Amino acid sequence: MDQEDLKEIVDNLRFLIAVNDKPKLKTLLLSTHPADVADIFTHLTEDERDFLFALLPPDVASDVIVELDDFHRENILEDLQEDRLSELVDEMDSDDATDVVADLPEEIADKILQSIDKQDSAEVKELMRHDEESAGGIMALEYVVVNQESTVDDAIQEIRKKAEEVEDLYYVYVIDNDGKLVGTLSLKALILSAGKKKVADVMERDVISVHEGIDQEEVANVARKYDLVAVPVVDAHDRLVGRITFDDIVDVMEDEASEDIHRLAGISIDEEIHEQSVFKVSRVRLPWLLVAFGGEIISALILNNFEHTLKQIIIAAFFIPIIMAMGGNAGIQSSTVIVRGLATGEIGLLHIKRQLFREIRVSLFNGSVCATLIFLIVGFWFKDINFGVVLALSIFIIMVMASFVGASIPLLLKKFNIDPAIATGPFITTANDSFGLMIYFALATLYLLYIS
Repeated sequence: MDQEDLKEIVDNLRFLIAVNDKPKLKTLLLSTHPADVADIFTHLTEDERDFLFALLPPDVASDVIVELDDFHRENILEDLQEDRLSELVDEMDSDDATDVVADLPEEIADKILQSIDKQDSAEVKELMRHDEESAGGIMALEYVVVNQESTVDDAIQEIRKKAEEVEDLYYVYVIDNDGKLVGTLSLKALILSAGKKKVADVMERDVISVHEGIDQEEVANVARKYDLVAVPVVDAHDRLVGRITFDDIVDVMEDEASEDIHRLAGISIDEEIHEQSVFKVSRVRLPWLLVAFGGEIISALILNNFEHTLKQIIIAAFFIPIIMAMGGNAGIQSSTVIVRGLATGEIGLLHIKRQLFREIRVSLFNGSVCATLIFLIVGFWFKDINFGVVLALSIFIIMVMASFVGASIPLLLKKFNIDPAIATGPFITTANDSFGLMIYFALATLYLLYIS
């Protein structure tokens, strides 16, 4: 749905709400995909959202809730009666139901779990015991499983039996008598195989699975590496306990990318963009700005200590912005490449030396090019070959050092199991500014001593 269509639908809905035409409103909402309904809701007032949401039947309303962002979902859920909440949770898959119940106040969550189907309640409680950012926390308990001694006909019967419960079917999972995952059965294999043939004879034995306790980011890396649309989840004894489907994997990728972008900018991953007070947003961002502020105060003190050099070589002041910018940009480039590589799994701890040396080689080349350019500019524009050499050498050293710092800090933090994204932003930029100025003015002072 493009923006013009969205605006037209929103305008139509507002008109129908104004004239209280519930039949047409319901028809329009039911003819629209739940994801688009969720998008429409974000452009309405709270009263308009509540009015329209009340018109939706439980099965559609539950799909819309799942598609909403956290902010708008919480706004709608907090206004719902407990019986309506119970209806919605009962309609959801176990993983989506768990996400909703986990966000409710504890007292209300307990009442909801008592009022919904006993099996659904047990499944939600089972999933809630896992860390919400682990494989167990994002897995669903709806899947099709057969024993390896079963026949193809048995597997097809099991699919028919679970058809209503399992909405998106990608694989049939195969277990042994101990419940251990031993294979997967594709729909293609089922269709092409004789009905009396044993599942063990047609299944794929090379199973890619994840442990229930691993981080969700690692799940996304596994799915990406092996091109999986669903990932089976096993416990410590390799027994099948759930599956993670592609839609949840995409959500994880989006969440992790958003988290890294927030941290690269030096702001909290919990900061909401909707209707937050200025004070709350400032309270989150200000500490990181103060880190940068402190670093730049150090830079000012460095400049103060080299006041004599600045007075003697006025031209040195003209190039301070270039020195600071080139060092900061080189450091951010290297750290961004490393952080992204670590997040996607393209860079592992076994490749630290190789990646570090690669970044240094790149910085040597880039530094040489930039140093040559600044030498030519100063030498021919300002007619000062000697200072051109000082400036070129400064930029070369600063860019190489900045790239080394930008690449090594994320790798070092990763080695100690600390999120490397936290090392970027204000920390890298501030460090490069301070060290860059020290190097620049140290060389300029040596040059001043030389010419005097």
